[in-house]
Amino acid sequence: MILLLNSLSALELKQLIENFLDSKKGQHIVSIDLRGKSSIADYLVIASGTSQRHVASMAQLLKEDLKKHGIKNINIEGLPQCDWVLIDAGDVIVHVFRPEIRTFYNLEKMWGGEEMHRDSARPSKS
Repeated sequence: MILLLNSLSALELKQLIENFLDSKKGQHIVSIDLRGKSSIADYLVIASGTSQRHVASMAQLLKEDLKKHGIKNINIEGLPQCDWVLIDAGDVIVHVFRPEIRTFYNLEKMWGGEEMHRDSARPSKS
């Protein structure tokens, strides 16, 4: 796991990422609690971008923002194509998709998750 210099908990890191993606107009932001299900991370955060440029921009800007918060060793995969970009932030793994690629892989169905609504910033119950 990544050492967080500013002592953010995994939950705080997840919330920081959700808020960041929301501020960059990420769509259909879903968080999945992996604690007890997998040892790869504590949370998955999944979001959609409207285009390849939007996906790339969100991923690159998220990496910069996480660095500003003291998170090191952030790895990004998938930037050349920008259909599906994975950002490994240690305790939280972020997937940013183009909508049709997200639909095809359907990670939410595999892992289960709750969608964040931009208006309320709270998970939906649906």
